[in-house]
Amino acid sequence: MAYINLLPWRDAARKERQKQFLTLLTATAILSFLLVFVVNMIYSARIDGQMQRNRFLENEIKVLDQRIAEIRTLNETKKSLQQRMSLISQLQGSRNLGTQIMDEIASAVPAGVYLTQLEKKGTSLLLIGKSESNNRLSNMLREAEESELLSTPYLEFIEAGKDSVSLLSNFKMHLTVKGYEAVQGAETPTPPANGGAK
Repeated sequence: MAYINLLPWRDAARKERQKQFLTLLTATAILSFLLVFVVNMIYSARIDGQMQRNRFLENEIKVLDQRIAEIRTLNETKKSLQQRMSLISQLQGSRNLGTQIMDEIASAVPAGVYLTQLEKKGTSLLLIGKSESNNRLSNMLREAEESELLSTPYLEFIEAGKDSVSLLSNFKMHLTVKGYEAVQGAETPTPPANGGAK
């Protein structure tokens, strides 16, 4: 039987397998790199798109903030105009307030009551005068309470006249004018806790 040397064939087969392995390894590395590159490109594109959307939203938010600031300014201007219109309306309605107050006091003062002094401070009226009797002053208080323009009447004091011959008593009375607070911005005086009569 003839002698056959198989070593060169085995070496050639081994080299071929190594070459195939290196080729396969290289192809796998290239495919992996391409896959990573493609995935990176996709995620980079998504990140860029999200960043663009974020910038768009930020710009829109800035526009909305400006509009909100304009709306607030408009609301403040509207409130200011409404207050001015309300004040003008109140002033227009209270043009003849002084005449109305005098007419109301004249109708509330009964016979036998004489006013010697009339003072007005804000919403408060101070009446100083003389009365023939306490009943007439009571009638005056009732008339003031039923008035549409006057309110919260109270007597600060009633005292007999210093002249023993005189039958008149001195008195001091306070009244409040209704509807005058909004025009003048003054506060209504609070009556004394004891009712004011002495």
